[in-house]
Amino acid sequence: MTEPVRSNFQEQLNLLETTGPERISRLVDLILTDAVRRSASDVHFEPTHRSLEVRYRLDGVLHPVVSLSREWSPNIAARLKVLAELLTYRLDVPQEGRISDALGRFGVEMRVSTFPIIHGEKAVVRLFDTPGQVLDLENLGFSAEILTALREMLRERSGAIFLTGPSGSGKTTTIYACLRSLLETSQRGQQIVTIEDPVEQMIEGVSQSQARPGTEFDFARGLRSLLRQDPEVIMIGEVRDAETASIAIEAALTGHLVFTTLHAGSACGVVSRLLDMGVEPYLLTSGLKGILNQRLVRKLCTACKGQWALPGTDMVLANQTAGCEYCANTGYHGRLLLAELLPLEAEFRQAILAKADTATLERAVNEPGRQTIWSAAEQAVASGRTTQREIDRVLGPSGSPRQRVREDSNEK
Repeated sequence: MTEPVRSNFQEQLNLLETTGPERISRLVDLILTDAVRRSASDVHFEPTHRSLEVRYRLDGVLHPVVSLSREWSPNIAARLKVLAELLTYRLDVPQEGRISDALGRFGVEMRVSTFPIIHGEKAVVRLFDTPGQVLDLENLGFSAEILTALREMLRERSGAIFLTGPSGSGKTTTIYACLRSLLETSQRGQQIVTIEDPVEQMIEGVSQSQARPGTEFDFARGLRSLLRQDPEVIMIGEVRDAETASIAIEAALTGHLVFTTLHAGSACGVVSRLLDMGVEPYLLTSGLKGILNQRLVRKLCTACKGQWALPGTDMVLANQTAGCEYCANTGYHGRLLLAELLPLEAEFRQAILAKADTATLERAVNEPGRQTIWSAAEQAVASGRTTQREIDRVLGPSGSPRQRVREDSNEK
C-alpha cells in the first residue's frame, strides 16, 4: 500500500493508549474495521524475525499496511483465536474458524485461519460479502454471449458444470449467483443442496452443509449421502480427489444438475485433471455440460486514468497508471471479470475420448470467433478498462496458449 495510507493508519494506531489490557483487542478491532472500510478481501498478520507485518489484499493484490512490534504477535494471534472460538493453547497445528458476531460488529462475515511458521503463528482473516451485497448473474460482468450460454445450461435437468480459476477468481460468487438464478426461475420448486468447505454465503431456500476434510464427513462421504436426499441440483464446493470427481460425474449422469469447482490452469486443463483422476472419457463426454474458466483483473481507476489516456481515445498510454486518493495511489480501483465458457462440441468430445493431452485439447477447441479468456483480455485492454501489465500479472506473459497453438499448427 502507498505511503499516505501507511501514514493515515499509523495516525489511528497512535491514538490507541500505549498501555492497558484492552490494547490488543482495540488494535485488532481497528485493523479489521479499517480492512472492511477499504473493501479488503483478506487481512494477513505475518510475524517475521523483526516485526509483525499487517497486509491487506485489495483487488487481488497484497499491500503492506503497517509494521507492528513483534512482541504483539502472540497476543494478536490469541485474540483472533478467541474471536473465532479456536484453541488458544494450540500453537503447533493449523486452525480454522468463523467469527460468529462479525456481521454485527464489522458488517461482514469473517473467517480466521492460523498456521504455525518459524517466527510464530501467521493468521489470515478472510472477509466475505454480506447478504445484501451479493451479485446476480447479470451483474457479474459476463459478456452477453457467455451469459446466454450459461443460462441455457441452467435450464438443463442433468449434467455437470465445472468452474476453474485460481483462488480469489470469483468462482464461488458465480456458483452462488447460479443457485440464486435457479431458485428464482423455479420459484423454489427445485430441491437444491450443497456441500461446501466453508459455507461462504447462506442462501434461503437452499439446503447447505459444511464438509470437514480429514473427518468422517468429507466431500466424498457427504456427497454420497446427499444423493439420498432426493436432490435435483447439487453444488460441490470443490473436487479435490478422485472419489469426489467420480461421484460428481455419476450424479450428473443420473438426473442431477451439478455445479462444482476444480483448480486447473485452463478450461481444457479441467478435462486433463479429471482424466488423471481416473474418470473414464466416455463418462466425461456424457456427463460434462460445460467448463467456465474465469479470472479477475484490476480495473483502471476512473478518477485518474484520464491523465494517462491517449487524446480522444480510451486507450491508456504505454500501459501506465496514475494514482489518486480514490485508488490509494495504485492507479486501479475495483476488478473486472474475464471469462470463457467451453461447451462440449463434437471435435472436443473426440479428443476427450482419445485421452488427448491438454495441448491437443486446446487445438480441438480452437475455433475462429469463439470468445476465450485471452480475447476478453485483449478487449479489456483495447477499451481502456485495464492495462496489459495487469493482464500479464494475472494471466502470465503476453502471448496466449491458443495463439501459440495456432502458431504451432501453422508451422506443421
